[in-house]
Amino acid sequence: MKSAEVLQPPGTGEKGAGQGHSHFRWVIVALLFVSTVINYLDRQNLSILARTIQDDLRISDIEYSYVVQAFLLAYTLTYIFAGRLTDRLGTRLSMACFVVWWSVADMLTSLSRGLMSLGMFRFLLGIGEPGNYTAAPKAVSEWFPPKERALVIGIYTAGATLGATIAPPLIAYLAAHFHWRAVFLATGSLGLLWVIPWLLIYRKPEEHPRVSAEELAYIRSGAQQAAEPVAAHPWREVLRRKETWLLMTGRLVTDPVWYFYLFWFPKYLTDARHMTLAEVGRIAWLVYLAADIGCIFGGWLSGWFIRRGVAPATSRLYVMAIAAVLLPLSPLIYSAPTPLMAVMIASVAAFAHLSWQISLSTIILDVFPKPLLGTVFGVVAAGSGLGGMLSANLIGRAITSWSYAPVFLAMGFLHPAAFVMLQLMKPKKTRA
Repeated sequence: MKSAEVLQPPGTGEKGAGQGHSHFRWVIVALLFVSTVINYLDRQNLSILARTIQDDLRISDIEYSYVVQAFLLAYTLTYIFAGRLTDRLGTRLSMACFVVWWSVADMLTSLSRGLMSLGMFRFLLGIGEPGNYTAAPKAVSEWFPPKERALVIGIYTAGATLGATIAPPLIAYLAAHFHWRAVFLATGSLGLLWVIPWLLIYRKPEEHPRVSAEELAYIRSGAQQAAEPVAAHPWREVLRRKETWLLMTGRLVTDPVWYFYLFWFPKYLTDARHMTLAEVGRIAWLVYLAADIGCIFGGWLSGWFIRRGVAPATSRLYVMAIAAVLLPLSPLIYSAPTPLMAVMIASVAAFAHLSWQISLSTIILDVFPKPLLGTVFGVVAAGSGLGGMLSANLIGRAITSWSYAPVFLAMGFLHPAAFVMLQLMKPKKTRA
């Protein structure tokens, strides 16, 4: 028996190809999960330390929004090319390059001396971080059959929200016992350590000595997309398809909600709720824990629909409908009588958004051929970065001129509006 056989993945109790044999594909999930945790620790550290860094470097709220925009500008532009680079270099090499780049950029943030240097280092971080989200789904398409893909994307995306969950208490502790600059050195070094097992372990399943013939057959089961012909010009093929623009617009409209929780919500608790950094560290993690649960639940629920005969892409839309019903609770956050109540309502919103995001991302695997997946994820996710970049300045100006109230009000309507748009523009392949 291979040592990998002791790994029992969730949801594999049913009989079928690959059951009772090797389950090495779940080792790949573990690696993707950890890389995503690190990705979000490196991204979230700035927002947790925002007030401390602003005071130290004498940066205003508007100037802070420029730093966030610098990250998102690089994030958006790089997404377009990161996907194509992933397809050209392959999953293994491209992921390693991206992680090394963003880890070094995060460590360089410790050298910031003012607005320009801080913005430059976060711009460099934004160049590397998108690669995690073009290489990881490509790995999923290589290692998992369609019925497991939403759950797997939910699992590794939960790494993002876990990173955001542990960031407030961890970074608050490090900042309290060391200088804020040491935080960036500590979090940045984690990615450099992660690359070592990734390069040692990752191969395509058909090339991997730890994958049994039965598991390989199971991975290939139900995978219809790989047989689709691919155009000689990938960019033309991707951009001509209606689904590409549909999904990109969906990310552009709704992802600013998640960017708010990443870059602004800890600031909201300190600025508007007058909480200390230690107090934020004690309760802010609840929002990101709820997002973790939303990742897993959204992936599991669409799989549940599929097992009951619903077409894969349609099952994702069912989950998105449920999320769209919950997000209008967002305006209640501002009027909540206590900080804890505000955090609890925000947790519901974060849960709903991540269920939505997992489902929207998985549709890409349902309707596009495997050789184009990196390119498609890059183009669609560019909508996410563009939405975040545009919203960052609007949020900064709103809280400077008014308060956080109009921000929470706007966030209550984005997902319902996007869901209506998705129904009006629904492509044929997403119909049951």
